[in-house]
This record gives sequence, structure tokens and C-alpha cells, in this order.
Amino acid sequence: METANFFDNISTSFVITSIIDILIIWYVFYLILTVIKGTKAVQLIKGIFFIIIGRALSNFFDLTTTTQLFDMVLQWGFLAVIVIFQPELRRALEQLGRGSLFRSSSGNEASEYEKLRQDMVTAVRYMAKRRIGALIVLEKETGLKDYIETGVPLYSEISSQLLINIFIPNTPLHDGAMIIQGDKIATAGSYLPLSESNKIAKDLGTRHRAAVGISEVTDAFTIIVSEETGNISVTYDSKLSKEITLEELEEYLQKHWLIASSSKEGGGLFARK
Repeated sequence: METANFFDNISTSFVITSIIDILIIWYVFYLILTVIKGTKAVQLIKGIFFIIIGRALSNFFDLTTTTQLFDMVLQWGFLAVIVIFQPELRRALEQLGRGSLFRSSSGNEASEYEKLRQDMVTAVRYMAKRRIGALIVLEKETGLKDYIETGVPLYSEISSQLLINIFIPNTPLHDGAMIIQGDKIATAGSYLPLSESNKIAKDLGTRHRAAVGISEVTDAFTIIVSEETGNISVTYDSKLSKEITLEELEEYLQKHWLIASSSKEGGGLFARK
């Protein structure tokens, strides 16, 4: 009877406000995790977690002195956090002031994707203008592990400077293919299977045959910069598109560059389909 009266007294407004309260707390924690992600504050959170567990265990086993010690650590730990992590707190307040803390993650991801795409186009433009040969493979659904293992592992961030530097002539990694997984350069100097198709023009070199070859056995999208002419070409689905413009390259990248929310090696952004 008392239980029934309890539920009768719960009003709709109380339920709604409780849900809103929970959502606000959840969102605040989400924003805090977003700010500290990738910083040394993550280790602090782990330390606090262990201290709380230790405090609970010491209290359970009635360890008076140990419990008092943990209480002292928690009491003064708040001030220590403010002093030690002043840069992170200042950054969070600055983001709050700019309103960037409340922007959707998808907007940030889209911005990051745009930057990566522009870095790729900038690098290709630079190399095409100076006739620096390049072979860049973008992994899609079909894994390229067998070909990645033939090269030098990098697993590095993508930037136009790094893309260009790898293909500079007479450097150790300039010969061979660069393979990109999601938003990371997985490897450079990799060997790809050469196509034996008779449809490939005789004046095209090994880079183009390798690009067509990888497109025949996988769904990868490949960018080629000719060392002889500086022309830009792409391959996908066993097709070779020659002498494309930078605008066309950008359209191809929007269509074919898949940046997964969690790449196969653990670090992408999102999928563009």
C-alpha cells in the first residue's frame, strides 16, 4: 500500500526534472573527459580512482589509521589538482569562454577531416608542380596488411610536410608506396603487385602499374604523381583516371577516403561514405 502511494506521489514534472538532471551531469562529465583526453590529467583520474578504492577497502576492514590517511589525501588533493593541472584548467575555461566546449564532436571531426584532405591536396600540388614521383594508397574496406608488412612502419600523423618529405628523391623511403589507414600513415616504401593488364599505356611507368595492380586485388584508392610529367592520376576498382585536376582529386578524396571512428590499428576519426 505504501509503495503504491509512493508511486502516486511521483509527478510527471519530477520525473522530467530528474532525467534532465542526470543528462546535465552526464554531459558535464563528458565535457571534462573531452578536455583531459590526451593530457597527463588522465593519469590523475586513474590515481584518484585507486585512492577512492583504497579508502573504501580500508573503511570496510576498519583500518582506522589508513582511512584517516586516505581522508587527508582526498582533502588536500583538491588543492594539489588545481596547482598541478593549472594549464589544463585554464584551457578548459578558455574553451568554455569561446563556446568551443559545447560544439558537437561531429563538427570537430568534420573540421579535422577537412584539414587532412587539404593536407593531402597541398602535398600532391607541391609534388606535381616539381615532378616529384609519389604513390599513395588509401585503405578502404579491404585490409592491406600483407602490403603494409613489406614497407617501413610509421603509423604517424598525416601532414602535407611529411607527405612531401617522404617522396623527396634520393631519400630512403621515396621509392615504393605509402599506405594510409584511416587518419594515419601506416607505412612507406611498400611493394604493391604490378598489373599485367594490356589496357595500360606503354608510356606509363611502374608506379601506375602498381596502382592499377592494387586496385585489381583490393578496393583501395590510390593517388599517383608522375615523375616524368607531374600529372596526377588515381586508381580504384581496376580503373585508371589519368591527368586529373586538383579539384577532381578533392572530389575523389571526399568519395573514397574512409576515416573510421576507430581505425584497424586504433586511431581514426570517422567514416566518410
